[in-house]
Amino acid sequence: MNKINKKTLMAIIAVLVLLTIATGYYAYKLREEYLNSSLNTYNEAFSNVVEYINKIEKSLAKATISKVPEYSTETLSKIWDSSNLALAYLSHIPIADDGLSQTVKFLNQVSDYSYTLSRKGMNQEELTDEELKNLQELHKYCVELGVSLNQIEQDLYTGEAKWQDLTKQNNLQFAQAVDNITVFSSIDSNFEEYEGLIYDGAYSDHIEKVEKKGLTGQDISEDEAEQIVKSFFEGQDVKNIIRNGFIENASIPVYDFTIEFNNSEDNAGINISKKGGHIVQFDKNREVNESKISKEEAKELGKQFLDTKEYKNMEATYCSIMENVITVNYAYSQGGIIVYPDLVKVKLALDNGEVLGLEASGYLNSHEERKIENPIITIEQAKEKINSNLQIQSEGRAIIPTKWKTELVCYEFKGKIEDTEFLVYVNCNTGKVEDILVVIDSENGEITM
Repeated sequence: MNKINKKTLMAIIAVLVLLTIATGYYAYKLREEYLNSSLNTYNEAFSNVVEYINKIEKSLAKATISKVPEYSTETLSKIWDSSNLALAYLSHIPIADDGLSQTVKFLNQVSDYSYTLSRKGMNQEELTDEELKNLQELHKYCVELGVSLNQIEQDLYTGEAKWQDLTKQNNLQFAQAVDNITVFSSIDSNFEEYEGLIYDGAYSDHIEKVEKKGLTGQDISEDEAEQIVKSFFEGQDVKNIIRNGFIENASIPVYDFTIEFNNSEDNAGINISKKGGHIVQFDKNREVNESKISKEEAKELGKQFLDTKEYKNMEATYCSIMENVITVNYAYSQGGIIVYPDLVKVKLALDNGEVLGLEASGYLNSHEERKIENPIITIEQAKEKINSNLQIQSEGRAIIPTKWKTELVCYEFKGKIEDTEFLVYVNCNTGKVEDILVVIDSENGEITM
């Protein structure tokens, strides 16, 4: 009996040990799942804070340019909205409150000030020079905040900073938990003096239109389209032209071809429009391992290429560079007026200047000779609508598209306030500020936002 009791006791103990281990493991797994869920929540919240701070910075930059109520009201409303959303997501981040005080204060004051100025705009009152100066100060601090937040996001991504060490329950400030990292407490030190922005060029998105004004001429056959392809690639040692058929449901119905070259594994694709036999798009696959020519040289080569085709009187506007290949936007020029809707993109290799691609949908959607009336307001009157501190580098007239598929003739001003570059568009007939773009200029090209 004793032996049986002893065996039974041992079995019970073994079962209890196993149950304890199993329960502990289950509790551990639950804790891990909860922790992972929390970390995901923190990461998502922080990512949203960074996103809205970046939006605030770009909108603040734009708000410093225009005095006009209609434009400033819309921009300031966006700032107010983004500030409140940033504050909401900031409240979900597990940082001790005293490490966030100045950041929260800054966002609250951005929110309050932008709301106040937007109400002024609703009453058709222009912003004063003092108010524009205040917005510039807010923008300066927002740039600093954005730089710091982006660095923290990178450190979280690489593991240099860990949310596990930064819970409010532990009452740890970010600076105490992590070394060698720009943190919230040091962000706040940037605001001690505070009292209270392709992507690939201006109007590069093509607006589809029912009437393709640039798509002129009669319908052609696939045989005729192939002859255009042969002419386009003349002198390029073509091995074979493969017909891929007619693409009828495209925005511009096209014949599609693939080009194979002798002594090369590279190939190219090209689309020829059925109506008129226009080159809509082509792209050649080739690895480019080095850059030997400059951006300006590439822009000139692209212009010369377009001059030999049907796309004439084109002016280079903006460009971007990736892996030793440059993509240049060319807009049609009519009497010295840049027509942004009539856009052609050209891709060139920076090792030898070879044209590797062309995209002409914008041009074929929109191109025609416009009847451009003389402006009602003068360029000097237009300048009165923008911040006098904008150091204007160039000025002229341009036609810009609208989201309603119409076009506006505007004065285009390119200039800087401190280190930020802008494009400002003032309607030639009404004096209304139609658009403001922030230009980011780097060694890889220009981006507008």
